[in-house]
Amino acid sequence: MTHTAHHDAPPSIRPGTDTPPAPESAPRGLGDGALLSVIALCTAVTAANIYLAAPLLGLIARDFGVSASAAGWIASVAQLGYAAGLLIFAPLGDTADRRRLVGILSAVAGAALVAAALAPGLPALAAAVLVACAATVVPQLLVPFVAERAPADRRGRHVAAVVAGLFTGIVAARVVGGLAGQAFGWRAVFFGGAALTVAVGLLTAVLLPAETRPRGGANPLKAIAGLPGLLASSPALRTACLRQGGLFGAWSALWTTLTLLLTTTSGSYHLSPGTAGLFGLFGLVSTVVAPVSGSLIDRLGPGRVITTAYALTAVSVPLFWLGGHALWALCAGAVLIHAGLMAGQVANQTGALAATAKPAAANTAYVVCGFLNGAAASALAGPAFGHWGWNGVCVIAAAWVLLGWAGGALSARTHRA
Repeated sequence: MTHTAHHDAPPSIRPGTDTPPAPESAPRGLGDGALLSVIALCTAVTAANIYLAAPLLGLIARDFGVSASAAGWIASVAQLGYAAGLLIFAPLGDTADRRRLVGILSAVAGAALVAAALAPGLPALAAAVLVACAATVVPQLLVPFVAERAPADRRGRHVAAVVAGLFTGIVAARVVGGLAGQAFGWRAVFFGGAALTVAVGLLTAVLLPAETRPRGGANPLKAIAGLPGLLASSPALRTACLRQGGLFGAWSALWTTLTLLLTTTSGSYHLSPGTAGLFGLFGLVSTVVAPVSGSLIDRLGPGRVITTAYALTAVSVPLFWLGGHALWALCAGAVLIHAGLMAGQVANQTGALAATAKPAAANTAYVVCGFLNGAAASALAGPAFGHWGWNGVCVIAAAWVLLGWAGGALSARTHRA
């Protein structure tokens, strides 16, 4: 995969070369970490919206008088909304003004989260979450921005910093959302998410440098239509999509239904939402793994990091299965799956961004593939938990790991042949 990524990368971002000349609009603050820190904060806050409902599913189900498995569909709706937003908005990062996009999308996401907080029933909540997550694609506008401007020998570390912010937001959504939901109710969590999204999103839009690159017309349909051809022309991009789809699908199946195992009468632990939300702290391992992965990618290439990521994830699945009744195994599995997902995310996304001359479009294809896998796995995991319990969820996760590894290996082998 490393050789493929080097072959397909455009000259301006070819890995392993000297630092490329910065674009005319390259911000001086990106290299010293000031703007990079703001971007990481923005990705954390906005990414949290995708998983805001996950620790609140039990509370939502009780409030609306529906079953836990019915409320579980909110997690899938959130991921589907995010995937739809990626298709519509993220490719525009190659042609449109990112400052304007970040500001508008942050405002729309905030308004939709307010609507979710006021939802009178599950269908209205699902619709509001769908819109909020479709508009919360700001992180995937900012990741290509960072990759374009990072020196070639530090690209992996810069991408890792932003991805670490994204996963920190996911952790915060589960931990803070669970505790706040228990203390103030699930509606208050959505109101809080709305306020943070608007405040941090607009701050980021103001601080982003003005772009002087040539911009074409912002045509979402044209951008979407070009994605299949982009995938067909870049084996490195296809391989990254398949490999990350397997990792993210396995993680989504387990992590989005973990609340049901921990808090509902169908599970084994019967914990409060706040206590269950503390399991999100295991996701903090992601912030440790991200910079290590970025450094290893810069030195060794992404191939070895991806293999390690799959090994960690494969070991985590049987631990999660044991965790259906053994808390120690559940904790160990949570650490390993987050380490595997983060290592794979940094390696695969770095490869995807360097695979073509259109980093925003390539990033869109990559993340959409990942979230479609995540949404599909979550959609299957909810009913599986209702019919077969935690064992059914673990079978789905194992299947995604196997399919992702096999698909990625086949794609890479086909290209080499």
